[in-house]
Amino acid sequence: MRWTRSLIPTLKEEPAEAEAVSHKLMIRAGLVRQLAAGIYITLPLGQRVMDKIDAIIREEMNRIGGQEITMPVLHPAELWQQTGRWTTIGEEMFRLHDRGKRSMCLGMTHEEVVAWLAAHEIRSYRDLPQIWYQLQTKLRDEARPKSGVLRTREFVMKDSYSLDRDEAGLQKNYELHKEAYCRIFTRCGLAFHVVESDPGMMGGAAAHEFMAPSQAGEDEIALCNRCSYSANVELAVSRSRYPVFPHWDLEEIATPGAGTIDEVCRFLRIDPALTIKSLLFMTDDGPLLALLRGDQRLHEKKLARAAGGEARPAHREEILTHVGVGAGSIGPIGVTLPVIADESLREGRYVTGANKDGFHLRGVRPDIHFQPRWADIRHVSNGDLCPHCDGSLRIERVIEVGNIFRLGTKYSVSMKAVYLNEAGEECPIVMGSYGIGVARIAAAAVEQRHDDFGIVWPSALAPFQLHLLPVNMRDQKTIELAEALYAALQLEGIETLYDDRDERAGVKFKDADLLGLPLRITVGTRAIKEGTVDLKVRKTGEEVHIPLSEAISKVRALLSHPTD
Repeated sequence: MRWTRSLIPTLKEEPAEAEAVSHKLMIRAGLVRQLAAGIYITLPLGQRVMDKIDAIIREEMNRIGGQEITMPVLHPAELWQQTGRWTTIGEEMFRLHDRGKRSMCLGMTHEEVVAWLAAHEIRSYRDLPQIWYQLQTKLRDEARPKSGVLRTREFVMKDSYSLDRDEAGLQKNYELHKEAYCRIFTRCGLAFHVVESDPGMMGGAAAHEFMAPSQAGEDEIALCNRCSYSANVELAVSRSRYPVFPHWDLEEIATPGAGTIDEVCRFLRIDPALTIKSLLFMTDDGPLLALLRGDQRLHEKKLARAAGGEARPAHREEILTHVGVGAGSIGPIGVTLPVIADESLREGRYVTGANKDGFHLRGVRPDIHFQPRWADIRHVSNGDLCPHCDGSLRIERVIEVGNIFRLGTKYSVSMKAVYLNEAGEECPIVMGSYGIGVARIAAAAVEQRHDDFGIVWPSALAPFQLHLLPVNMRDQKTIELAEALYAALQLEGIETLYDDRDERAGVKFKDADLLGLPLRITVGTRAIKEGTVDLKVRKTGEEVHIPLSEAISKVRALLSHPTD
């Protein structure tokens, strides 16, 4: 591709609104442009990257027996009403009416459509198993789209769906997808972790996420430094390190002016791990008291799961109404509210609020002085003990690039997607759902592979393999040599970006580093005087002078054995 005939709008300055490295570099390198909040145009170089990701995905999906289909973006509301998700999914779903006043939506995902299709096309156990997949646009009305293509309102996903006779078949297809995903992300040059996750709105029995480490990620995972334990923090569990508990007897103590955990600890000169944090939440069933150690953080999604529904922090007026004291004086003894306590409180003697302003109780023993319902409701923290071994956990920020769900019969039962077994009995089809964010792979690759000068693409995703850069396009001999080399590279099938602009050498070199193609050949004065060119490897910065006659064979050898 000739630069002068292409749309490659590189920028010198970082866009003011961009925070994530991938957002900055993908805009500066002319890969994408923002049309509106969370809505992006993919430009030619960016499209070449997406096409390469798509090709890898298709190869690996076909390898496990996947069949590609295309499902519509526009869905009738009845499908989502049939499964109940029309009401359970909130404002994230784009909803509209057609000219006949029929309720419609723009697809966030396609479980309902797949189940509808299966209900109409699958008849017998002989028709199973099946794997259907697509690369399709999805739409989600994100409240806070940000970080470039990492969090958008419109995006392309590879989603696939397995259809099986039973749980054993589902487990086989689940493992096939897990293996295929590992191959996909490895081929794309990503570092990643496979972690246990919460099925969330998808439902089902189990789920895993594929997480690419990056500071731009919005998710966190817990990883053990000894064993293979790994999980999203929404699901991760740990064993707490207990402090040395004093032998306190139960007594009321005055704590004037001390309401927060820090204030109480300073006043009593104790460690926060010796206190119980009491937090009032409101649920559909009324108020709920959540307890955890003073040195720990509440995980609200874990609390919602334990409470059986959404829970929000109570307002000041609600605290006064239901407990009768200020927030800093709440405690579990004597309250008539439901109480959920974190598992880490099972042992020890603690300081808690006395439900009396200006006072706390010391020596409180859970299960002795009050009887809570036990659940894991805390955030896992760096240094917590692994639940499976004596190792320590570390918390890492990550980008979710893929997920897999064992749906079971959640959708097939409600959509009446059934098959006849060998005995002629109707059985619900057992489903799995599997997703990959195409643009997220590209952004994660940029996050993991860049330097101070620009992107450093892995060979498999680079929009071109080679950057051909003649230094002086006003010199006829340079032009002739560059044109001949470009023609030879094309004949060899080497993807080449030919920078034929009449620009200063410094501008071209900066753009070359910004775009980050794996190899660069510079045609300069040495090419004319000595018959040599400069060949540079972007990843390592290694640069060598080679005879022009050996340029193509050297490039071919390097591309055959990429260092990434």
